Amino acid sequence: MSNQRSYPIDKVVRPIQKFIQQEKSGGLVLGISVIVALILANSPWHNEYHHFFEHELGFRFDGKTYLEYSIHHWINDGLMAIFFFVVGLELKREIVAGELSNPRKAMLPIFAALGGMLVPALIYFGFNSSGDVNSGWGIPMATDIAFALGVLYLLGNRIPLALKVFLTALAIVDDLGAVLVIAFFYTSDISVMNLAIGLIFLLVMYIGNKMGVRSIIFYALLGIGGVWTAFLLSGVHATIASVLAAFTIPADVKIKENVFIARIKKHLAQFSNADPNDQTPTLTNEQLHILEKVNMDTDKAIPPLQKLEHAMHPFVTFVIIPVFALANAGVSVLDIDMNELFSTNVAVGVALGLLIGKVLGVVGFTWLCVKMKIAPFPDGMNIKNLLGIGLLASIGFTMSLFITQLAFTHEAYRVQAKIGIFVASIIGGILGYIVLSRQGKKQQT
Repeated sequence: MSNQRSYPIDKVVRPIQKFIQQEKSGGLVLGISVIVALILANSPWHNEYHHFFEHELGFRFDGKTYLEYSIHHWINDGLMAIFFFVVGLELKREIVAGELSNPRKAMLPIFAALGGMLVPALIYFGFNSSGDVNSGWGIPMATDIAFALGVLYLLGNRIPLALKVFLTALAIVDDLGAVLVIAFFYTSDISVMNLAIGLIFLLVMYIGNKMGVRSIIFYALLGIGGVWTAFLLSGVHATIASVLAAFTIPADVKIKENVFIARIKKHLAQFSNADPNDQTPTLTNEQLHILEKVNMDTDKAIPPLQKLEHAMHPFVTFVIIPVFALANAGVSVLDIDMNELFSTNVAVGVALGLLIGKVLGVVGFTWLCVKMKIAPFPDGMNIKNLLGIGLLASIGFTMSLFITQLAFTHEAYRVQAKIGIFVASIIGGILGYIVLSRQGKKQQT
């Protein structure tokens, strides 16, 4: 019998916490958000739906308005900056102590990600080699990690752990590639002064890291008030600032595990020997001071990078990405003119780039890497379940939709790209699930 006191609110909170902790929940919420966006965009309220995101928000001071942008712009450059910050944290963690820290183990997902970016871009460019539409080559390069992993985790224990680790590492390298593409190819006119100011703030954050500053508030103030704002005004996409800022967050512990264990044992002994306060539900001053020491030592034993990633991941997964999907996934299917839809090869280039290019790139480059003996297949992986991974990598939703907004200003091109993304992602997700499910059954028998 548990001694933990139960409150009525626990009956509401616990199921929500359990749902959030499940790996597949993020993909499920994202899928629902996309469906809601499509329903709203094709409902009698479609004008109100689109008009809502056109409202502008800004700050007024002394009669002047600053940072006045549409809600849509704030979502794509503001909320998504938080998403990219978490991506940056994940990247640094993987490089410092994860799958990308071991060069030999990292080569396979790196090769797979490179193939999964280059081949889709070439296929798109083959269909759209000239005119304004050729700027969309970056759209089919991206993999949606939340959706892809969501589908993979639906298969449960039928899938070897090595496959889940491989897809995660591949998607993280893919995210890094998307960030670099945005930085170098989808950046508007640059204000050198604002960019320089942003880099100075970034340097201060880096120096703070090296000096041992571990305050989250320090990095938040400089990262948001300095780096992000300056990059936003510079013309370099603000999401790049988020990734760079994430790389300045300390990834080391202040006290090592053995020291932490010894200190916690000491604190527990002190707490056990302290005079109890049985008369009231509060603690004695002595107990309170001991628990404060426990908190301080626990704080020192957790790297700020992992603390931030752990704290922000649910907010990004269950708030930011769904809001982004609501703002960007709404396509009015009823208003689409089929002649206009195929007036260019944008939809075809995006769809084939994702569905064919991702599979050929991921499977082909991985196979070459193994054949050239650069890196071996992980335990439990073979060419057939690698095909399933390649199909899941063709799910492009979040990143592809994001790059679509940067690549095109013409609304018709954006609609065509979104149709291509939806078609390829749905087919790729279903086929990937079927292939991996069959492989899982064969391995279990």
